[in-house]
Amino acid sequence: MRLCPVLVALVIVAARAPAQGAERQVQPFIAVSLGARTTFALLPTSVQKPNVVFGGRALVLGEIFGVEGDVGHAPGFFESKTLVLHSRVTTMTGNVVIAVPRRLTEYTLRPFFVGGGGVMIARAEDFFGALPVADTLPALDVGGGVSGFITSKVGIVWDLRYFRSIAGSEPSESSFGRRLSFWRAGMALALRY
Repeated sequence: MRLCPVLVALVIVAARAPAQGAERQVQPFIAVSLGARTTFALLPTSVQKPNVVFGGRALVLGEIFGVEGDVGHAPGFFESKTLVLHSRVTTMTGNVVIAVPRRLTEYTLRPFFVGGGGVMIARAEDFFGALPVADTLPALDVGGGVSGFITSKVGIVWDLRYFRSIAGSEPSESSFGRRLSFWRAGMALALRY
């Protein structure tokens, strides 16, 4: 139920954006995860090690409002000095984008804010195979950044986003130990088409 307003906003903005002469972009990115915290069993509550994240986004952006789909993959997310052998975290989110009007930032950096929801897929295998992590959790993300174009078709985007899994509203065995949050700081290559 918490995601309903976000989904409605995404549909409204997506329907209006192409009619307003929106630009379309593809943004492959590389990033680093920071300040990760989790309550998964057998994993440290704070994953201090920064981790490389790579992925991509598709963006439709009008004068101020837009929508984007974002996929990020972080191999080795939980691996440190614990008994974790293999791990990964993948996020897939749909977001609403609010940017400073294009006409005001035509020759400078364009700030933007982003927020939405989707899923977070966490996988981890420990040395003994006793308590593997294999969860797909609903998640929210929020953040912001700036973009600047070098040419009419090629630009660079810097952003910082916060991702957090959503626990169930009722405490139960199924929701125990299933929380994960982290920051993602990244840089993307923006390609207009």
